[in-house]
Amino acid sequence: MTLTHVNPDSMHHNPAFSQGVLVEGPGPLLVVGGQNGVDQTGQVVSDDPVEQSKQALRNVISVLESVGCTQADVAKLTIYLAANVDITAAYAASQEVWGRHATAITVLFVAALGRPECLVEIEALAQVPAR
Repeated sequence: MTLTHVNPDSMHHNPAFSQGVLVEGPGPLLVVGGQNGVDQTGQVVSDDPVEQSKQALRNVISVLESVGCTQADVAKLTIYLAANVDITAAYAASQEVWGRHATAITVLFVAALGRPECLVEIEALAQVPAR
């Protein structure tokens, strides 16, 4: 098995983590690390959970696209929301950015995320199309 760390040029780079990890073996699997609502410089885009949700999803899509995937290739999303976030607003934001791509989803409310100013974090697992 080969792991390729995926860090698109369009995104913030940090030596402590990869934006995604491409797993190649019997069938390529893309593991997208938790994405927050941060821009290319690593700055949180807003204190609004709706705007953070949109940006977090854009970041997931950026990692997907960097290896030839789309939302349709995603098998699972895991969404972590800070305890005070309105899930209805976050869901509406996801429809605007993500579209209607059905996938397995787990939503968890947590006391806080790694960066206190972040209210949303989204992970994804995707099957990379045959090349």
